[in-house]
Amino acid sequence: MIKKSVIAALAGVAMLSATPVLAQGIGHTFFMKGSIVANDSNGTVICIGKADGAEVGQTLEVYRVKQLPGPNKAPPSYRRDLVGHVKIDHVFDDHFAHVTVTDGTPAKHDIVELRKN
Repeated sequence: MIKKSVIAALAGVAMLSATPVLAQGIGHTFFMKGSIVANDSNGTVICIGKADGAEVGQTLEVYRVKQLPGPNKAPPSYRRDLVGHVKIDHVFDDHFAHVTVTDGTPAKHDIVELRKN
């Protein structure tokens, strides 16, 4: 009986310690992927990397999402406005790349789209 309790406790600890790793993957996949994560004196970093097919030299479109006004009880509607383009300078890893703004006014949290042909 004690042996089963110890095994269950160790399994629980193992699952809890894996949670941050799983959360990082979920956060990248659903919340950050395709967005500008930094735009400062060190340059612009996007959350698109090798795993997404990013390569040096690709030009990407940048969109800003705007919520449209509507009736109070209706679900909100949104539109995407093209605000510029960026060119990939360096792919850091599977998730991030450094880009140069080629035109427009991209800002942090804007959506960057890598079009796969």
